[in-house]
Amino acid sequence: MSKENYVDGFVLVVPKNKISAYKKMAQLGAKMWKKHGALDYKECMIDDAKPKGITFPFPKMMKLKKGETVWFSYITYKSKKHRDQVNAKVMKDPAMDDPKWKNMPMPMDMKRFAYGGFKVIVSK
Repeated sequence: MSKENYVDGFVLVVPKNKISAYKKMAQLGAKMWKKHGALDYKECMIDDAKPKGITFPFPKMMKLKKGETVWFSYITYKSKKHRDQVNAKVMKDPAMDDPKWKNMPMPMDMKRFAYGGFKVIVSK
C-alpha cells in the first residue's frame, strides 16, 4: 500500500447488544468505500479499556455506560481531495438507495460520535 496522506477518523459508542448490527453496517461500509477507491477501511472495538498510567482513556472520554463499548474507526485516502472524490462517489452509488442501507437503524449513539479528517504527518 502506498503512503496514506489523509485519514477520516471516528470514535463512537456502540451498545454491546447492537455490536452485530454495527458490524453488519461496517462491513457494508467497508465494501462501499473500498469499491470507490479508499485505500483502507478499519473498524476497531476497544480491547484495552483501562491502560495503566492513562488518566483519560477512551471510555472516560466517551462517557461510557454499562453495556456499551468504544470503537475507533478510520478510512485512509491518497489525499483530502481523493477523500472528497471517494465520498462523492459513495453518496451517488445506487446501492445507497438499497433498503439495507436506507432502513438500517443507527446501531450507535450519534450523540457520542466524534469525527475528523486528518492529514497524515508521519507514516512508515
